[in-house]
Amino acid sequence: MKEIVDQCVEPMEDKVLLLEEGRPGPEAVREALDILGVTHLKLASAQVTALLDMFADGITPISEGLVTALLRICEAHRKFLLTLAGVLDQPRAAAPAPPTVAEDQPGLQPVPQPVAAQAAGSAGTPLDDPEPAGPGTPEDADKQAEQAVHASKQGITSIRVPTERLDNLIELVGKLMVTFAVLSQSGTRGATLSASTLSELDTTITGLQTQVDAIRLVPLRQIFLPMNRLVQSLGQKMQKKVRFTISGDELALDKTIVECLNEPLVHLLRNALDHGLEAPEERAAAGKDETGSVNLTAWRKGDTAFVEVRDDGRGISAARVRAKAEERGLVEPGAELSEAETIQFILHSGFSTAEKVTDVSGRGVGMDAVANAVRATLGGDILIANLPGGGSAFTLSIPLSRSVNEGIVDALVCRVGPETLILPSRDVLEIFAPQKADVVSLPDGGETVSVRGQIFHLLRLGRHLGLEETCADVTRGLIVTVRMGPVSAALLVDEVLRQQQVVVTGFTVPVQEIYGLPILGFGMMGESDAMVLDIEKLLGSLSAQPEGS
Repeated sequence: MKEIVDQCVEPMEDKVLLLEEGRPGPEAVREALDILGVTHLKLASAQVTALLDMFADGITPISEGLVTALLRICEAHRKFLLTLAGVLDQPRAAAPAPPTVAEDQPGLQPVPQPVAAQAAGSAGTPLDDPEPAGPGTPEDADKQAEQAVHASKQGITSIRVPTERLDNLIELVGKLMVTFAVLSQSGTRGATLSASTLSELDTTITGLQTQVDAIRLVPLRQIFLPMNRLVQSLGQKMQKKVRFTISGDELALDKTIVECLNEPLVHLLRNALDHGLEAPEERAAAGKDETGSVNLTAWRKGDTAFVEVRDDGRGISAARVRAKAEERGLVEPGAELSEAETIQFILHSGFSTAEKVTDVSGRGVGMDAVANAVRATLGGDILIANLPGGGSAFTLSIPLSRSVNEGIVDALVCRVGPETLILPSRDVLEIFAPQKADVVSLPDGGETVSVRGQIFHLLRLGRHLGLEETCADVTRGLIVTVRMGPVSAALLVDEVLRQQQVVVTGFTVPVQEIYGLPILGFGMMGESDAMVLDIEKLLGSLSAQPEGS
C-alpha cells in the first residue's frame, strides 16, 4: 500500500518541484495548485482567497518558502492516505517549515496554512483592510512597501493566449509556407503567377501580423493587482486609512505599453497617498470620512487608452504651485493663468512643493519621471486636475497606434551619405524640401530651419553620425521633421527612398552603449537591411548639448 500511495503523491511533488526550474508561468502554478486540491478549497476569508488567486495568476513570485510550503501539503496528502490505509506506523519527517509570518492570523489553520501564510508574507497587508496595524508596524510596512515596488517593476514574463488565436496563427503560417512553395517552384512560368501569388502572400502576412499583435495584448490586471500591495503597505507605513478600488483592469494593451506603465503608476500612487490623502485626524476635522479613497481606473476611447489615478484628498494648491513656478522663473509675475494651467507646472523637472522630503515622495523627481515616461516612452500625455469637493485626478492618455521598439514597425527608409537609415514613422511629422532662405546660421555654429513658419533645430545627420557628407547644400537634400514628446528637430537626409514596414530586432550585445550610437536595433527590410534610428536618444543628446555642437 505504501508503494501505491507513493505513486499517487510523487506526481504532486514533481509538479511542485518544477516551479523551482527557471521562471514558471501562471499555467504551471495553476497545475501545481490543481493537483494539490488547493484551488477547490472553500475559504471563509476573502483576503486569503485573493492571495491564492494572486499566486495562481503569477502575480506573487515563486520563492523557496512557497515551494517548501507546497511540499508540506504533498506530505500531508501522503500521511492522510497512509492513515486511512492503517499503515502509518512511522510518520515521515516533514519538509522544513517555511518562515513563519502569519501563523497567528485567524482562518489559516487548515492544511493549506503554509501556502496562505507565505503568500500573506509576499503580498503584504490584507487588500481591503484600511486599519493601520499595531505597534512596530511602520518598519514592517516599510519593508513590505519596498517589496511591492520591486514586484511592480518586474516585467511580464508570460501571456495567456486563447487557443482560437493560436489556431488562426498556425493556419496563417501554413498558408505562408504554401505560398512560399508556389513562389519557389514557379521558376520562369510567367509574371502573372508571381503577381497573384505575391498578392496572396501580402494578404497572409497582413493577417499574420494582426494575429501576432492580438497575441501580444495583455490585460492591465497584471500590473493593477500588485498595486494593492503597494497602496496598503504605504498606507500602513504613513498611518493613513485608505480604500483602494480598481476598475477597467480587463482592458488589454500591448505588452510593452503595460510594462512601461508600471513606473508612472508607482509614482502617482505614492504621491496620492503622501501628498493627496490627509491624515485620519485631519480628515475628521474637515468633516470627511477618516478613510480616504484612491481609485485606479482604465478605459479606452477610439485609438487612445486612458489610465487615471484619483484621490479624494486635499487637492493641489494652485497658489503654492504658482509661487514655486515664479520663484524658479517658469512664469512671469502677474501673468494670467487658469488653475488647470498652473498646476501643470508640477510636471517640470525637479519641481516640488513638498514642505519636507520623505522616502515616499516629495523628492522633486516623481512627477518629472511620470511625464518623461508617458510622453517620451509611450508618446502620450498627462493631464492634472483638481476635483470639485477636494481631491485630484492624474489622467494618462496613451495612443495605441504607437509601435513598439521591437517587432514590425512602419518606417521611413532614408539615405544619408553611403548609408541607409530607418526612421520609425511614429516619430515623423512631415517631409519638407528646404530652400536656402529657410536655413539660418546661428552665432554658435548651429543652424535652424523654418518649416511652414515653425522653427526647428537643423541636424545634419551625416555630420552628426560621422558619415561621409554628400549633401552639403541643403537644397539638394530633404528635411524630415521629427518629434518625441515636447522636443522636436529637423533632420537633413540626402534622400527619402520609400516608406515600408520593417522588422526590428535588438542586438545580442549592447552595441548602442559600446559605440554611443542613437539606434534602436537592426531593421530587416527584405533585400537589404539597415540600422533603425532611436529618435528619443537622438533628440535627448541634442537637447543636452549646446546648439553648435
